[in-house]
Amino acid sequence: MTRVVVAPDSFKGTVTAVDAAAALAEGWASADPSAVFVHRPMADGGEGTVAAFAAAVPGAERMPIVVEGPAGDPVDTAWLLLPPTADAPAGTAVVDLASTSGIELLTELRPWDADTTGLGQALAAALDHGVSQIVVGIGSSSSTDGGTGMLRSLGARFLDADGDPVARGARGLADIASVDLSALREAPSVRVLTDVTNPLVGPRGAAAVFGPQKGLDAPGDIAAVDAALHRLAALLGLDPELPGAGAAGGTGAALVAWGAELAPGAAEVADLIGLDAAIAGADVVITGEGSYDGQSGDGKVPSFIAARAAAHGTRAMLVAGRITADADTTPFAASASLTEIAGSPESALAEPVRWLREAGAALAASR
Repeated sequence: MTRVVVAPDSFKGTVTAVDAAAALAEGWASADPSAVFVHRPMADGGEGTVAAFAAAVPGAERMPIVVEGPAGDPVDTAWLLLPPTADAPAGTAVVDLASTSGIELLTELRPWDADTTGLGQALAAALDHGVSQIVVGIGSSSSTDGGTGMLRSLGARFLDADGDPVARGARGLADIASVDLSALREAPSVRVLTDVTNPLVGPRGAAAVFGPQKGLDAPGDIAAVDAALHRLAALLGLDPELPGAGAAGGTGAALVAWGAELAPGAAEVADLIGLDAAIAGADVVITGEGSYDGQSGDGKVPSFIAARAAAHGTRAMLVAGRITADADTTPFAASASLTEIAGSPESALAEPVRWLREAGAALAASR
C-alpha cells in the first residue's frame, strides 16, 4: 500500500489547489488502487492563500468587501477573519493581494498604471474591524508600483517636486520627490507571506525579474523603474537589498515600511495544515504549480515541498502546467508536464483537471 501526500499549489487561473489535489489523487488511484491519500493543498502567499486558511481554521469567516482593482474597476472580494486567540484577542485578518490587486483581475496587462490600491483598501477594512493581527499574502501581483497604491490607501502621500500627488502605478514612481507618512494608519502585528526572496532592486529585483511578466518589457523602461524603486527605498528608509522586498512589484518593501515582518509563505501555510507530519508518514508527496521555471526555486511551493520531503526521506514528484528548459527538476524523483501530456499549451489550459488525472496516473506508473 502506497501512502501519498498530495500537496500542489493552485494552477494559476485554471484550477484551485484543492481541485488539483483531487484530480491528481484520482489519476494515481487509477494506476494504484490500493494507495492511500492525504490531501494537503498548498499556497505560498499568492492565489489560494485565503482559501488555504479558510479550509484549515475552524470558525474562519469570510468578510465581503468591494475594492478598486488594479485597473481602477470595482472588484467584489473578501478578507478572512480568523477566530480570537490568546495572541490575537480581537481575531486575525487574512488578506491577499491576488484577490484585490492581482494579475488575474486584469483583462490586459497595464505595466504603467496597475497598482495596489485594492490591497490597501482591504487592509483598511480589516483595521476598521479592529483585528489584533493581519496576515497578508502578496503573490500574483499585477503591478510594479512599489506598494505605493497600498500605502496611499492607508494614508500615505507620494508627492512630486511641486508638492502634488504623483500618478498611480509605476508611471508615478519616477516623479516621487517626497513621501508624507504623517497620516499613515498604525499597523498592528502584520505578517507578510511572500513566495519569493528577491530584493527590491538590481538584476534580481522587482522590475528586472517580475516587470516583464506584467508587461514592463523594454530594457530602458525596466532600468527606469528600477532606479525609481531604489529612490523610493531611500525615501522610505528601507534596505533595497532586503530579501523579499521585491515581492509583488515592491509591495514587500512597502509593507516593511508600514511595520510588517516578511515570512516565507509556503512555510507558514505548511505549519498551519500540518504538512510535515503528513510527509513524515508518506512514501510519496506530489506537488506542483502552473509553471515550473527558473524562478520556482525562490521560495515557491514545489521547491519548499521537495526540501521538506528530502528532510523526511520521502520521494517528491512534480506536476506542472509547463516545465521550462531553465527549471531544475533534480529534487524530484519524477515529473510530469500537462503541456507535454496534452500535446499543447492550449489543450492543457482547456482541460486542466483531465490532464492532472493523466499526470497522476503517469506518476503512479513511474513509481
